[in-house]
Amino acid sequence: MSADPFEDRVLRPTPADAGASRDDSGEAESREPVRSISRREALKTVGAAGAAAMVPASLAPGRAEPPTPSRMGTEVASAPPGSAAAAPAPLVNLTAAETEILAAMVDRLIPTDELGPGALDAGVLAYIDRALGESDPEAVDAYRAGLAALDRYSRYSRDGAFVDLEGRDQDSVLIDVQTGAATGAGVGGSSAAFFNLVKGHVWQGMFGDPRYGANLGFAGWDLIRYPGARLRVTDDEQRELERGELPPVRRSAYEFGLFRSGRGG
Repeated sequence: MSADPFEDRVLRPTPADAGASRDDSGEAESREPVRSISRREALKTVGAAGAAAMVPASLAPGRAEPPTPSRMGTEVASAPPGSAAAAPAPLVNLTAAETEILAAMVDRLIPTDELGPGALDAGVLAYIDRALGESDPEAVDAYRAGLAALDRYSRYSRDGAFVDLEGRDQDSVLIDVQTGAATGAGVGGSSAAFFNLVKGHVWQGMFGDPRYGANLGFAGWDLIRYPGARLRVTDDEQRELERGELPPVRRSAYEFGLFRSGRGG
Protein backbone atom coordinates (compact mmCIF):
# COMPACT_ATOMS: atom_id res chain seq x y z
CA MET A 1 0.00 0.00 0.00
CA SER A 2 1.04 3.55 -0.65
CA ALA A 3 2.52 5.37 2.34
CA ASP A 4 2.14 8.82 0.83
CA PRO A 5 -0.23 10.99 2.91
CA PHE A 6 -2.26 13.78 1.40
CA GLU A 7 -0.69 17.07 2.39
CA ASP A 8 -4.00 18.98 2.29
CA ARG A 9 -5.99 16.39 4.21
CA VAL A 10 -8.45 17.69 6.83
CA LEU A 11 -7.40 14.98 9.28
CA ARG A 12 -4.34 16.99 10.29
CA PRO A 13 -5.50 19.50 12.93
CA THR A 14 -3.61 22.69 13.60
CA PRO A 15 -2.45 23.35 17.20
CA ALA A 16 -5.69 25.25 17.75
CA ASP A 17 -7.67 22.14 16.87
CA ALA A 18 -5.49 19.67 18.74
CA GLY A 19 -7.81 19.56 21.73
CA ALA A 20 -10.22 17.48 19.69
CA SER A 21 -7.88 14.53 20.12
CA ARG A 22 -7.55 14.84 23.91
CA ASP A 23 -9.79 14.00 26.80
CA ASP A 24 -11.63 16.49 29.04
CA SER A 25 -8.62 16.90 31.31
CA GLY A 26 -6.48 18.05 28.41
CA GLU A 27 -4.26 14.97 28.71
CA ALA A 28 -3.36 13.03 25.60
CA GLU A 29 -4.83 9.56 25.13
CA SER A 30 -2.62 6.71 26.33
CA ARG A 31 -2.62 5.37 22.77
CA GLU A 32 -1.52 7.45 19.82
CA PRO A 33 -4.00 10.35 19.87
CA VAL A 34 -6.95 10.05 17.54
CA ARG A 35 -6.96 13.18 15.42
CA SER A 36 -10.42 14.50 14.70
CA ILE A 37 -11.58 15.91 11.42
CA SER A 38 -11.84 19.69 11.55
CA ARG A 39 -14.00 21.63 9.13
CA ARG A 40 -11.82 24.63 9.87
CA GLU A 41 -9.01 22.69 8.21
CA ALA A 42 -11.29 21.96 5.27
CA LEU A 43 -11.55 25.69 4.62
CA LYS A 44 -7.81 25.80 3.95
CA THR A 45 -8.03 23.24 1.15
CA VAL A 46 -10.54 25.10 -1.00
CA GLY A 47 -9.73 28.45 -2.57
CA ALA A 48 -12.85 30.59 -2.80
CA ALA A 49 -11.91 31.80 -6.29
CA GLY A 50 -11.92 28.23 -7.61
CA ALA A 51 -14.93 26.90 -5.73
CA ALA A 52 -17.25 26.93 -8.72
CA ALA A 53 -14.71 25.35 -11.06
CA MET A 54 -14.15 22.05 -9.26
CA VAL A 55 -16.58 19.86 -11.19
CA PRO A 56 -15.23 17.70 -14.06
CA ALA A 57 -15.90 19.19 -17.48
CA SER A 58 -17.46 15.87 -18.57
CA LEU A 59 -20.29 16.26 -16.06
CA ALA A 60 -23.01 18.36 -17.64
CA PRO A 61 -24.95 20.89 -15.55
CA GLY A 62 -28.36 19.69 -14.45
CA ARG A 63 -31.82 21.13 -14.72
CA ALA A 64 -32.67 24.79 -14.52
CA GLU A 65 -33.73 24.75 -10.86
CA PRO A 66 -31.03 23.74 -8.38
CA PRO A 67 -32.08 20.51 -6.61
CA THR A 68 -33.50 20.56 -3.12
CA PRO A 69 -32.73 17.96 -0.43
CA SER A 70 -36.15 16.35 -0.79
CA ARG A 71 -35.84 15.98 -4.56
CA MET A 72 -32.34 14.51 -4.29
CA GLY A 73 -33.24 11.98 -1.62
CA THR A 74 -30.85 13.47 0.93
CA GLU A 75 -33.36 14.42 3.57
CA VAL A 76 -31.85 12.04 6.16
CA ALA A 77 -29.98 14.23 8.63
CA SER A 78 -26.57 13.33 9.97
CA ALA A 79 -26.61 11.27 13.15
CA PRO A 80 -24.02 9.67 15.42
CA PRO A 81 -22.76 6.28 14.20
CA GLY A 82 -24.85 3.40 15.46
CA SER A 83 -27.93 5.58 16.02
CA ALA A 84 -31.44 4.75 14.88
CA ALA A 85 -31.37 7.23 11.99
CA ALA A 86 -32.59 5.81 8.71
CA ALA A 87 -29.92 4.54 6.33
CA PRO A 88 -29.50 6.48 3.09
CA ALA A 89 -31.33 5.16 0.06
CA PRO A 90 -29.16 2.98 -2.20
CA LEU A 91 -27.44 4.84 -4.99
CA VAL A 92 -27.87 3.83 -8.62
CA ASN A 93 -24.25 2.75 -8.98
CA LEU A 94 -23.68 1.20 -5.53
CA THR A 95 -25.50 -1.33 -3.37
CA ALA A 96 -27.34 -0.43 -0.18
CA ALA A 97 -24.47 -1.75 1.95
CA GLU A 98 -21.87 0.15 -0.09
CA THR A 99 -23.96 3.31 0.10
CA GLU A 100 -24.16 3.06 3.89
CA ILE A 101 -20.37 2.76 4.22
CA LEU A 102 -19.82 5.62 1.79
CA ALA A 103 -22.33 7.80 3.64
CA ALA A 104 -20.49 7.21 6.93
CA MET A 105 -17.18 8.10 5.30
CA VAL A 106 -18.56 11.24 3.64
CA ASP A 107 -20.13 12.33 6.93
CA ARG A 108 -16.73 12.22 8.65
CA LEU A 109 -14.97 14.14 5.86
CA ILE A 110 -17.25 17.18 6.16
CA PRO A 111 -19.66 16.65 9.08
CA THR A 112 -22.55 18.86 10.02
CA ASP A 113 -21.52 21.07 12.93
CA GLU A 114 -21.84 24.57 14.34
CA LEU A 115 -20.51 26.00 11.07
CA GLY A 116 -23.44 24.65 9.08
CA PRO A 117 -24.60 21.64 7.05
CA GLY A 118 -22.10 18.94 6.18
CA ALA A 119 -21.58 16.95 3.01
CA LEU A 120 -24.51 14.58 3.53
CA ASP A 121 -26.97 17.39 4.13
CA ALA A 122 -25.55 19.23 1.11
CA GLY A 123 -26.45 16.34 -1.23
CA VAL A 124 -22.93 15.08 -1.90
CA LEU A 125 -24.00 11.42 -2.04
CA ALA A 126 -26.29 12.18 -4.96
CA TYR A 127 -23.48 14.09 -6.67
CA ILE A 128 -21.09 11.13 -6.28
CA ASP A 129 -23.68 8.78 -7.73
CA ARG A 130 -24.15 11.05 -10.71
CA ALA A 131 -20.39 11.44 -11.22
CA LEU A 132 -19.94 7.66 -11.16
CA GLY A 133 -22.70 7.22 -13.69
CA GLU A 134 -21.82 10.04 -16.10
CA SER A 135 -18.27 11.37 -15.86
CA ASP A 136 -16.27 8.70 -14.05
CA PRO A 137 -17.86 5.26 -14.66
CA GLU A 138 -14.49 3.49 -14.49
CA ALA A 139 -14.31 4.54 -10.83
CA VAL A 140 -17.31 2.39 -9.83
CA ASP A 141 -15.18 -0.72 -9.40
CA ALA A 142 -12.61 1.28 -7.42
CA TYR A 143 -15.38 2.50 -5.10
CA ARG A 144 -16.74 -1.01 -4.57
CA ALA A 145 -13.32 -2.49 -3.87
CA GLY A 146 -12.28 0.42 -1.66
CA LEU A 147 -15.46 0.47 0.42
CA ALA A 148 -15.24 -3.30 0.97
CA ALA A 149 -11.58 -2.99 1.97
CA LEU A 150 -12.38 -0.09 4.32
CA ASP A 151 -15.01 -2.16 6.10
CA ARG A 152 -12.73 -5.23 6.29
CA TYR A 153 -9.96 -3.14 7.78
CA SER A 154 -12.38 -1.60 10.28
CA ARG A 155 -13.50 -5.04 11.45
CA TYR A 156 -9.90 -6.28 11.56
CA SER A 157 -8.40 -3.32 13.42
CA ARG A 158 -11.33 -1.92 15.45
CA ASP A 159 -13.49 -5.04 15.95
CA GLY A 160 -16.51 -3.51 14.29
CA ALA A 161 -18.10 -2.57 11.00
CA PHE A 162 -17.13 0.93 9.91
CA VAL A 163 -20.71 2.19 10.06
CA ASP A 164 -21.04 0.99 13.68
CA LEU A 165 -17.91 2.71 15.03
CA GLU A 166 -18.00 5.90 17.07
CA GLY A 167 -16.99 9.02 15.20
CA ARG A 168 -13.50 9.20 16.71
CA ASP A 169 -12.82 5.59 15.77
CA GLN A 170 -14.09 6.21 12.25
CA ASP A 171 -11.68 9.15 12.05
CA SER A 172 -8.75 7.00 13.15
CA VAL A 173 -9.61 4.36 10.53
CA LEU A 174 -9.74 7.04 7.85
CA ILE A 175 -6.36 8.38 8.97
CA ASP A 176 -4.93 4.90 8.44
CA VAL A 177 -6.52 4.78 5.01
CA GLN A 178 -5.17 8.22 4.17
CA THR A 179 -1.60 7.42 5.18
CA GLY A 180 -1.50 3.92 3.68
CA ALA A 181 -1.33 2.34 7.14
CA ALA A 182 -4.52 0.30 6.58
CA THR A 183 -2.79 -3.04 6.19
CA GLY A 184 -3.86 -6.57 7.04
CA ALA A 185 -7.23 -8.25 6.68
CA GLY A 186 -6.53 -8.92 3.02
CA VAL A 187 -6.75 -5.23 2.17
CA GLY A 188 -5.09 -4.77 -1.21
CA GLY A 189 -4.31 -1.88 -3.51
CA SER A 190 -3.61 1.69 -2.46
CA SER A 191 -5.76 2.87 0.41
CA ALA A 192 -4.46 6.42 -0.07
CA ALA A 193 -5.51 6.41 -3.73
CA PHE A 194 -9.03 5.31 -2.78
CA PHE A 195 -9.21 7.95 -0.08
CA ASN A 196 -8.14 10.65 -2.53
CA LEU A 197 -10.70 9.48 -5.09
CA VAL A 198 -13.58 9.80 -2.61
CA LYS A 199 -12.26 13.05 -1.18
CA GLY A 200 -12.05 14.56 -4.66
CA HIS A 201 -15.69 13.74 -5.39
CA VAL A 202 -16.77 15.06 -1.97
CA TRP A 203 -14.96 18.35 -2.54
CA GLN A 204 -16.42 18.68 -6.05
CA GLY A 205 -19.96 18.13 -4.83
CA MET A 206 -19.67 20.26 -1.70
CA PHE A 207 -17.99 23.28 -3.26
CA GLY A 208 -18.97 23.12 -6.93
CA ASP A 209 -21.86 24.89 -8.60
CA PRO A 210 -25.19 23.61 -7.19
CA ARG A 211 -26.45 23.02 -10.72
CA TYR A 212 -24.39 19.81 -10.67
CA GLY A 213 -26.58 18.33 -7.97
CA ALA A 214 -25.00 19.12 -4.58
CA ASN A 215 -23.98 22.19 -2.55
CA LEU A 216 -27.66 22.33 -1.61
CA GLY A 217 -28.68 25.69 -0.20
CA PHE A 218 -25.17 26.88 -1.15
CA ALA A 219 -23.92 25.19 2.04
CA GLY A 220 -20.43 24.68 0.64
CA TRP A 221 -20.07 28.25 -0.56
CA ASP A 222 -21.27 29.55 2.80
CA LEU A 223 -18.73 27.32 4.55
CA ILE A 224 -15.78 28.79 2.66
CA ARG A 225 -17.32 32.28 2.40
CA TYR A 226 -17.21 32.18 -1.38
CA PRO A 227 -18.52 35.56 -2.59
CA GLY A 228 -20.37 33.99 -5.53
CA ALA A 229 -20.26 34.27 -9.29
CA ARG A 230 -20.32 37.79 -10.70
CA LEU A 231 -19.96 39.03 -14.27
CA ARG A 232 -18.26 42.19 -13.06
CA VAL A 233 -16.94 43.64 -9.79
CA THR A 234 -16.98 47.37 -9.15
CA ASP A 235 -14.22 49.17 -7.31
CA ASP A 236 -16.53 49.58 -4.31
CA GLU A 237 -17.33 45.88 -4.33
CA GLN A 238 -13.63 45.02 -4.51
CA ARG A 239 -12.99 47.16 -1.44
CA GLU A 240 -15.90 45.51 0.37
CA LEU A 241 -14.47 42.12 -0.55
CA GLU A 242 -11.05 43.04 0.84
CA ARG A 243 -12.71 44.19 4.09
CA GLY A 244 -14.75 40.99 4.27
CA GLU A 245 -17.97 42.99 3.95
CA LEU A 246 -19.13 42.05 0.45
CA PRO A 247 -22.60 40.45 0.55
CA PRO A 248 -22.42 37.06 -1.19
CA VAL A 249 -24.27 36.28 -4.40
CA ARG A 250 -26.09 32.98 -4.03
CA ARG A 251 -27.06 31.90 -7.52
CA SER A 252 -25.76 29.32 -9.95
CA ALA A 253 -23.29 30.56 -12.53
CA TYR A 254 -25.58 28.95 -15.11
CA GLU A 255 -28.26 31.51 -14.33
CA PHE A 256 -26.12 34.07 -16.14
CA GLY A 257 -26.85 34.28 -19.87
CA LEU A 258 -23.12 34.13 -20.67
CA PHE A 259 -22.83 30.59 -19.30
CA ARG A 260 -26.23 29.47 -20.48
CA SER A 261 -25.39 30.34 -24.10
CA GLY A 262 -22.17 28.35 -24.01
CA ARG A 263 -20.03 31.41 -24.78
CA GLY A 264 -18.24 31.30 -21.43
CA GLY A 265 -15.40 29.04 -20.49
